Amino acid sequence: MHVLVTGGAGFIGSHLVARLLERGDTVRVVDLRPFAATGVEAVEGDLRERSVVDEVVTADVDAVVHLAAITSVLQSINDPMGVFLTNVVGTEHLLERCREVGVGRFVLASSNAVVGDVGRRTIDETIAPRPLTAYGATKAAGEMLLSCYAASYGLRAVALRFTNIYGAGMQAKDSVVARMMRAALQGGGIDIYGDGEQLRDYLYVSDAVAAIELALGLDESDALTIGAGTSVSMNQLYRLACEVTGVAIGARHVAAKPGEMPAVVVDIAHARSAGFAPRYTLRDGLAATWEDFQASS
Repeated sequence: MHVLVTGGAGFIGSHLVARLLERGDTVRVVDLRPFAATGVEAVEGDLRERSVVDEVVTADVDAVVHLAAITSVLQSINDPMGVFLTNVVGTEHLLERCREVGVGRFVLASSNAVVGDVGRRTIDETIAPRPLTAYGATKAAGEMLLSCYAASYGLRAVALRFTNIYGAGMQAKDSVVARMMRAALQGGGIDIYGDGEQLRDYLYVSDAVAAIELALGLDESDALTIGAGTSVSMNQLYRLACEVTGVAIGARHVAAKPGEMPAVVVDIAHARSAGFAPRYTLRDGLAATWEDFQASS
């Protein structure tokens, strides 16, 4: 299979590219940042520019995996138009080019953030999207675009609604697991928002890649909730990180962030029925992440 990976130089993208090469696929990457890997064609460019999209989406491409996006919730609150242009216009450019040249498969990295605040209810694919932030809204818009291109043009389009992805290679990330690992390695501490009892589901990066690989082989368009299927509080995550690293990581409680959901508890039964089977427990995933942070220090 000839696969175009947008955002291939990023955290998830680099893991995906390695897996695609391992299984013998032809891989092309487009990213704002340079990317170098043996056997990979890399293009540096912005998907908001149609000329870049025309260059990378060609008739010999079998599938597009669209990871490129602005994912910061805070940035989406401060700059909703900028996030719209990147996350929605960029997606539309890709889909339209796929229609023009006949690319048959499209996988979108979406998010459970499309659902919005459902309290502590379990999230699955039956809940209507009501996003709280521009980030969630742009991912919901991307899913709607996938739906219409699948229905109108026969594109096999799969949206993967990921929970929080973490793992080896996330040193440059600003997510909570990365902040904990850096604090354990370098000293200092982390901020815990609110009372720390907000629930989240944490998915190890290899399991996220396995979900993408699964989506590339599905025969029908779909939306799948992808997570570990087990949620923990921020306080539980903090205690587990201290145990795994063997470091009493400093922590302080600060005011809750705007637009933050009190809980993300997902039901992955639909994804399991399609063949998704997460392998990493949170403890094992944190241990692998800590080992990687130590090795790269």
